[in-house]
Amino acid sequence: MNRSIVAIQTATPNSVGDGFVGLNAFHPQGSRPFNPFLLLDHHGPMQVQPSGRPKGVDKHPHRGFETVTIVYEGALEHRDSAGNHGKLFAGDVQWMTAASGIIHEEKHELEFSRRGGRLDFVQLWVNLPAKDKMSPPRYQDIAATRIPKTTLFGGGTLRVIAGELGGLRGPAHTFSPITVADLTLAASQTETITVPANHTLIVYALAGSATINGQSMTRGQVALTGIDGDTITLTATADAKLLILSGEPINEPLAVYGPFVMNTREEIMEAFDDFQNGRMGVLN
Repeated sequence: MNRSIVAIQTATPNSVGDGFVGLNAFHPQGSRPFNPFLLLDHHGPMQVQPSGRPKGVDKHPHRGFETVTIVYEGALEHRDSAGNHGKLFAGDVQWMTAASGIIHEEKHELEFSRRGGRLDFVQLWVNLPAKDKMSPPRYQDIAATRIPKTTLFGGGTLRVIAGELGGLRGPAHTFSPITVADLTLAASQTETITVPANHTLIVYALAGSATINGQSMTRGQVALTGIDGDTITLTATADAKLLILSGEPINEPLAVYGPFVMNTREEIMEAFDDFQNGRMGVLN
C-alpha cells in the first residue's frame, strides 16, 4: 500500500564555514520530525576557486549523533581528535560516529583545492539511541568501490550505502535500523520503493524532478511520508537524482544545542563542560 505524503518542503539557502554553500533541507529545530534523522545539508553543486589554503569548516566538536558525508563531485578531507584522517572523492562516503565526543574538521581536499572544480555533497546527521550516545567515537571510511550498485530495468541506478533496499545491502554499520540509498531515474522511469511499515521514509531531490505518489517535487525539495503503508511510487518527470532515507524512529526525549544532541538539558551542559576542558580530545 502506498504511503500518504505528509509534506513536501523546500530547502533553504545555507552556508557552513568558509567553503560550503548550498541548502538545508531540514534541521533538529525544525517544525517537522524526521526522526531518526536530524539534519540534511546539500552543499552544491558549487564551483570551488583554486586556492592554496583549503576552505571548509575548522575544528569543532560533536556529541550524541553521527554525521554521514556523501560526495558526488569534487573531494573533501577530514581529520579528528581520535586520530582519524581521510580523503573522500566522488562516490565515497564517510560515516563518523561522534557518540561520546569528538573534535574534527572538514575541508576541501588539498589537491582539489589547488586546482579548483565542482563540489557536490550532502551531510546527514543521524541520531543515536540514548544507550549509545556515550559510546566511543567511530569512523567508517567507505570507498565508492565498496558500495553495491545495480542498474534498474528502466535505465536508472540504485546504490545502497546503509541498510537494505531493492535486494542490496549497504556496507555501513549503524546503531539503529536505517537505510541510506542513492537512486537515479531516467525521464519517465517509474520505480516502487518498499520499506518497513513503521519506518520514517524521506526522499530528497538532489537533481532533476519527479513525482512521489503523484505529487511533484524538484531539486532542493524533501518529501516526508506517513507510516500508513510500506511503499512509495517515484516517477521521474526529468532525469532525477534522489536520496532515499528510511529508519526506525528513536522515540526518546531530544535536547539539541549547536553541535550536541542529547536527551536532557543537563547532558548538554555536561557536553559543553567536557569540550571546554579538553575531554573530547585535542585536534592540533
